Amino acid sequence: MKNTIKILTAAVVMICVVSCQKDSKPNYQFMPNMYEPLSYETYGDYGIFPGGQEAMLPAEGSIPRGWMPYDFENSQQGYLLAKDTLKNPIRYTKENEDAGKELYDIYCAICHGAKGDGKGPLVQREKILGVPSYDDIGRAITEGSIYHVMYYGINSMGSYASQTNEHERWQIVQYVQKLKADLEGKTPRIDTDVTPTVVETKVKEEHHESTEDHSNAH
Repeated sequence: MKNTIKILTAAVVMICVVSCQKDSKPNYQFMPNMYEPLSYETYGDYGIFPGGQEAMLPAEGSIPRGWMPYDFENSQQGYLLAKDTLKNPIRYTKENEDAGKELYDIYCAICHGAKGDGKGPLVQREKILGVPSYDDIGRAITEGSIYHVMYYGINSMGSYASQTNEHERWQIVQYVQKLKADLEGKTPRIDTDVTPTVVETKVKEEHHESTEDHSNAH
């Protein structure tokens, strides 16, 4: 009796499985939402969108999250303007210098050399030629020109705007200026002063504490 029940159960299961399959037409979808998502698929074709494509260009004038516009154009005029007017907004601290060195060793030293003398491994192997030293008088690099070249690239050097963010590029600028100062026998810049915001905050806190002490005294 037990064997008969097992045989009948197995037969019913097999019939159910086989009955759901038919090679001449698609199978039934018991949970269609698993196969037909309600949201639009990336790069999918949908008539509701202009051109029938889900992937569209960003709206004109829109700015990607985490990206800041750069106001200097990719031209000789833009380069000269950045060289003369663009200043590093970050403070020259030892922490930023160390971070700049780490980034420099990753992206720049292979060509410009660990000392900034233009004698990186690729130059020494003669894979590329004509990389000048940072203390080259003819170049007279500034913080603005360094940043501009990293943003757009120049000659055989490509842009590093996609590999680094704005803050990281300015950290590299500080370290490049440090290498330039070393080559010229000068003392690298380090800002030891306190920013005005911190000073103002400290003054306000001291004033608030003195006021409380005066009130408690009365």
